[in-house]
Amino acid sequence: MVLLKGFGPDGFRFFTNYESRKGRELDSNPFASLVFYWEPLCRQVRIEGSVRRLPEEESERYFQSRPKGSQIGALVSRQSSVIPDREVSGAGAGHGVTVEPEVVEFWQGQTNRLHDRIVFRRLRD
Repeated sequence: MVLLKGFGPDGFRFFTNYESRKGRELDSNPFASLVFYWEPLCRQVRIEGSVRRLPEEESERYFQSRPKGSQIGALVSRQSSVIPDREVSGAGAGHGVTVEPEVVEFWQGQTNRLHDRIVFRRLRD
């Protein structure tokens, strides 16, 4: 699970550690699906698309916006790593990625199980 941190014309942004399993998998297969499910409404939106890394400056800006405790937690999540001083840099801690939508699917569940799906696909020139 990841927390959506933003969206815009370029896609949907979230941050993760590139050294984590998720980060390594995105490097080897830069494609992802995001799912937003609202159980009380019986609705879901699924977004599929290619993944690209955000510029390092944007990742660092996000890292610096986090509370100090969260910064430290992100850095020391690998046990026994040394923290050189109290000034925390986001280098190596977590970085941003953008999912550039290729497919967006809206799903509406129905009690009769004849669910509605509306799928939009990006057209390329």
